[in-house]
Amino acid sequence: MDPLADALAISGVKGALSTRVEAGGHWSVVLDDYPGAALHAVTAGSTWLTVSGREPVELSSGDVVLLPAGTAHRLGSEPGSRGDQATARGRGSGEVIRLGPAPATTRIVTIHYDRDPATLTQILTALPGLVHVRAEVGGPGLSDTVRMLARELAQPQIGTSAVLKSLVDIVLVQMLRAWLAESPPECFGTWLGALYDPVVGKALQHLHEDPATPWTTASLAEAISVSRATLARRFPAATGATPAAYLAIWRMDLAAVQLRDTHNSLESIAEAVGYGSVPAFSRAFTRAHGRTPGRYRGEARSSNDSAFRLEQPLTVEAS
Repeated sequence: MDPLADALAISGVKGALSTRVEAGGHWSVVLDDYPGAALHAVTAGSTWLTVSGREPVELSSGDVVLLPAGTAHRLGSEPGSRGDQATARGRGSGEVIRLGPAPATTRIVTIHYDRDPATLTQILTALPGLVHVRAEVGGPGLSDTVRMLARELAQPQIGTSAVLKSLVDIVLVQMLRAWLAESPPECFGTWLGALYDPVVGKALQHLHEDPATPWTTASLAEAISVSRATLARRFPAATGATPAAYLAIWRMDLAAVQLRDTHNSLESIAEAVGYGSVPAFSRAFTRAHGRTPGRYRGEARSSNDSAFRLEQPLTVEAS
């Protein structure tokens, strides 16, 4: 059982290639109030990232940075660089935007990651304001994936769209792995950081592996061979919730996905997530999601994927 893979799937994280920047000389591009988290992978050259309220950060070839949804920021040849404004649509198409008066020396691939806002278990929203993994600490997994992404974009072949669809998801996982390994203090208190706690990580594996079991703090502690007091102290410190509260949330997310993506009956869904009756399950689901299971299923199917499309334009500045 892999809690990270579970949580990414349950929270509906979907990556889409957005924009490719090829720039030389003096240039900048502003990204403002887009709905999805943005990942920038520098595949050649270097750039400066400027975010309001933070010191500018220089990104070099091989660096990858992830910013939360709605974070206005600027990429450019200099810290806070500005130029003449223009507008271009690049989201979702992999469109190349060429900037600056000189031949391109910097190349950047941007990927946007959307999520299902109805799910209660979220990963991307729990991250700090800026996650930066430098090339020298990213490890071969991340660097190899970024190179594969750049090569596939530069030399498209049959099946390129299928390859890119997989690579944008792999880049995110490889980046999160590298960040967790390199920055434990920043991870503490986040859902991802809990996976690296030797006690809490084992507890999460059990909860994810068998959510229908009526786990208590005592039974969970016994299953992972620690004292109840140890688990009762460490689990909330790492996840922000007691084991029982975490299990309740996870069950409701599992149920929501089944309601959204399957034709399973309420009886089978209730049983799968540990409820002995449909009324008890319906009450719990309504408390968690603010609507009955039947209404949730109807709304989820009518909205389909259209609610998660990224439509807003990029603002491009060049000089």
